[in-house]
Amino acid sequence: LFFGMTVYLAIALGGSLGAVSRYWVSSKTYLWVGTEFPYGTLMVNVSGSLVMGFLAIVLSEKIELPEEVKFALLVGFLGSYTTFSTFALDALQAIQNGALLKVAVYILISVFGSLLGVWMGYLGARLLMR
Repeated sequence: LFFGMTVYLAIALGGSLGAVSRYWVSSKTYLWVGTEFPYGTLMVNVSGSLVMGFLAIVLSEKIELPEEVKFALLVGFLGSYTTFSTFALDALQAIQNGALLKVAVYILISVFGSLLGVWMGYLGARLLMR
């Protein structure tokens, strides 16, 4: 297989494992602490962000791995486990680069834009299902 194809396969494998892991962690969290608050999603987002931050440093500064493995872990696994981890890493890097206004706008648009997007999708689906 040529390089590009192996990267896509690595991402697909990591992604499938990340999606299953997201479901498992979220489900177990709700069983343990209840469903009165989105604890499962919160657990996935915070744990995924923690792992993303850790691996971003370790894989760039300490451990040399093939690109396919890095893509499988960061883009595939963590990308499907939680996209919030990628958002958090992007925001942290912007803060470290001193782009405070840019990161504030990014955070506000990401959070409120996503909420607006979910709401618009919800309303659109409700209108179509009448």
